[in-house]
Amino acid sequence: MTRSDKRQRKKRRVRWFSVVVGLLVVGLFVAAVIPKRLQVDMIEVERGDLLVTVDEDGQTRVKDRYVVDAPLDGHLGRIELRAGDPVEGGMVVARIVPLNPPLLDARTKAEAKARLAAAQAAKRQAVASIARAEAAMQLASLEAERQANLGPSGATSVQAIEQAEFDLRGKREALTSARFAARVAEHEARVAEAALGRLGPEGVKGEEQMDVEAPVAGEVLNVFRQSEGVVRSGEPLLEIGDPRALEIVVDVLTSDAVGIRRGAAVIIDRWGGDRPLSAHVRTVEPSAFTRVSALGVDEQRVNVIIDLDDPPEVWSQLGDGYRVEARIVVQDVKDVVKVHDSAVFRHGEGWAVYRVDNGQAKLTPIEIGARNGMEVEVVDGLDPGMLVIAHPGEQVEDGRRIRSRR
Repeated sequence: MTRSDKRQRKKRRVRWFSVVVGLLVVGLFVAAVIPKRLQVDMIEVERGDLLVTVDEDGQTRVKDRYVVDAPLDGHLGRIELRAGDPVEGGMVVARIVPLNPPLLDARTKAEAKARLAAAQAAKRQAVASIARAEAAMQLASLEAERQANLGPSGATSVQAIEQAEFDLRGKREALTSARFAARVAEHEARVAEAALGRLGPEGVKGEEQMDVEAPVAGEVLNVFRQSEGVVRSGEPLLEIGDPRALEIVVDVLTSDAVGIRRGAAVIIDRWGGDRPLSAHVRTVEPSAFTRVSALGVDEQRVNVIIDLDDPPEVWSQLGDGYRVEARIVVQDVKDVVKVHDSAVFRHGEGWAVYRVDNGQAKLTPIEIGARNGMEVEVVDGLDPGMLVIAHPGEQVEDGRRIRSRR
């Protein structure tokens, strides 16, 4: 090989080396200028139903309960009943031996007369309440029947039929409560009359014991006084109610209560059974109260009273004062475009998402509707099947190259 050939060969090597170095420099420049694809979580836009609920803890409560108290001053014998024991109407639940005549004064007799007068007034009021409840139920029954007859012809709406049925159910429950109150009032009047009859001009007639009876059938809920001893007239002895007639009390923020309507569906979770219970809102109480939150903030809240729709056999293990979780339905929108709440964020005066478009993040304004903390209804801006970025961070921007984290 001549000296000239060697020089040419050396020049070629230098050129190839320069080309390689140049390509490396260009590659490094491109890598520095063009950012890497950002890893993100992608979720799909869907079509389906969306349920908006107010979720709060609640407590079960026996609807109609009665406190048996001492009808007069005397010596109470030991009460053998325990919480959970069944009782029948008219069953003797306690016995009291009246105090001796010297221990009774004119005030005792005056108290007995006042108690009798109050019991008789309550009895008259209870009878009137039954009459009103029966009339209201009759009207509700006629309206429910009328709406049901109009249904096949399309002359009424499904909502009107459901509302009429709900009103009828409410009136029927009101009549049941009125009859319970009447039985209690009648019992109170008999007890007050019997107690007064034992008081003569100078005290007690005779020294025989007085039987205290249960006014209604049910179960013992609480025993306030079990051991024997002296009791005063009106002192609570025990409480009776029917645990098969339960209601649920849920207190909600007043800002949430304005969106809750009578008859709204309720889902009862975490009550101890293997499936949620169906229920409905009977009423939202008209008066609010103040409660201090766990964070020490004063909150205005109001009680929502809920009735169970499932038969007692399904929730027979529930008792008085049990904790449950209630999901009160305030909106139930059907067949809408929806996306996970984590993809939606504020953008100017409206809302937006980052849509995935050919490996890039595209800022997309959207119009939203109902939302429940998990999903958001998309009124405009997205179609089912599109991919959007969940939890977009500060690194995500319009046009940024992205790839799925999975």
